[in-house]
Amino acid sequence: MKLLFTGASGFLGTNVLPLLEKRYDVSTVGLSMQDNYRVNLAKAVPVLDGSYDVVFHAAGKAHFSPRTEEERKVFYDVNLQGTKNLCTALENGGIPESFIFISSVAVYGCDSGEKITENHSLNGTTPYALSKIMAEEYLKEWCRLHHVRLSIIRPSLIAGPCPPGNLGAMIQGIRRNRYLGIAGNNARKSVLMVQDIANLVPLLIKKEGVYNVCDSYSPTFGELEEVICRQMNRKRPLSVPFWLAKSFALVGDRLGCKAPINSLKLEKITTSLTFSNEKAMHELGWLPLNVLENFKID
Repeated sequence: MKLLFTGASGFLGTNVLPLLEKRYDVSTVGLSMQDNYRVNLAKAVPVLDGSYDVVFHAAGKAHFSPRTEEERKVFYDVNLQGTKNLCTALENGGIPESFIFISSVAVYGCDSGEKITENHSLNGTTPYALSKIMAEEYLKEWCRLHHVRLSIIRPSLIAGPCPPGNLGAMIQGIRRNRYLGIAGNNARKSVLMVQDIANLVPLLIKKEGVYNVCDSYSPTFGELEEVICRQMNRKRPLSVPFWLAKSFALVGDRLGCKAPINSLKLEKITTSLTFSNEKAMHELGWLPLNVLENFKID
């Protein structure tokens, strides 16, 4: 079975590609020298050699807080226009049977909540979330017109070797002795093992639908700290009381974007945000990996 994979050189892609290559005849689209089609999807339409049975579209601009209009525009260029350019390439090269799109739980726009389901309204307002929502809507219409099975997966925070984002920052902070926990912080976050993305692909090929994907168990920050420290052979980092963390955060508000902590970051790490994976487990027969047992930091 021929599979076209976009975004194979990113964090998700580098971990998922070797697993997919064991099952499928994979061709990749991206900016890396190793990609079969070396093209910037945000700016150009690739010329494909032929048709593919499955398209796995993971290319996208990862979430960050934009500070300028140009930075905001990048999300729409990559996540929306890149998707449109990919679909144009498929119209020219051959329509696939199945299309799998990597979206995000950010589309819900939730800062807190527990066991949020796929039925939750799409309230995301950040450029990242809005660009993903628009890409989802575009693909729904495109796949309907071209009779393509569409599966949309919305991953939570993704764990794996050398992860980016907040999880990567936690690892680096602990490694450099620049990380402080917060005493009594029992906030839980949904997390997904990166290799579970590859495990989902064969289950999604014959399905249509939208699925949240995350571990069934949502760990606390303290549990993640423990897993990381154990692999570094280090003691758990010191914890400070919430009132002191709040004081640091207020100072960070004044310092601006370079501060390691501010009120917004503090709220995020002390508030639970979890998602339900019951639909994916029930409809796909998917059994997610346990993050605390399988997470390896490098």
